[in-house]
Amino acid sequence: MTRPLTPRQQNVYDFIVKTMNELGYPPTRAEISRALGFRSPNAAEEHLRALERKGAIRVIRGTSRGIRLPAQESEPASGTDAQPEASSPHGLPIIGEVAAGSPILAAEHIDRYCPLPPEYFTPRADYLLRVRGLSMKDIGIMEGDLLAVHRTERIRNGQVVVARLEDEVTVKRFQRDGYRVTLEAENEEFKPIRLDLRHDNLTIEGIGVGVIRGGNGQALS
Repeated sequence: MTRPLTPRQQNVYDFIVKTMNELGYPPTRAEISRALGFRSPNAAEEHLRALERKGAIRVIRGTSRGIRLPAQESEPASGTDAQPEASSPHGLPIIGEVAAGSPILAAEHIDRYCPLPPEYFTPRADYLLRVRGLSMKDIGIMEGDLLAVHRTERIRNGQVVVARLEDEVTVKRFQRDGYRVTLEAENEEFKPIRLDLRHDNLTIEGIGVGVIRGGNGQALS
């Protein structure tokens, strides 16, 4: 960051950082507007452009969550989240149906590759999972979309996760209180899944970091 921020710009920047730390992906313009009391998303857009001019963020045009933090992008991967490259020279693998009990990135699960670099998403994506059903439709994750997934076991309450329950892989919002875990749908027609980790098996395959609408390449990261 080469130039100082105004107090309002600092508020916007802090909200972006807070959202990315808590949920794993950046806020939309509408979410920034609601959180900071702007009259419209256009006001949020003006602040984002100012932050970009000052080098605080990088904005990817044409995406609702296309906000990147240059400081995070320049940090090398470390700790337990450091993963081998999941992408091939062809791009990110697209995972379709997942066979019971087998690794999610097994070759037989890969339908094809999407020509996007892992670094297009923040944190970087390891694979794209084709969404089945409408349990997350209220946050814009629809049937047939591709969910960009970052492989990690470091998750926080409120994040959208890819979870393996016995022989099923599902996308839900994660909440944990001690041994009790609730996987919440974003659709009132679906009941939450409640688990007790003392006797229920749960594996977190990663967190959602973006969506490609309808699997057609229109990324909403």
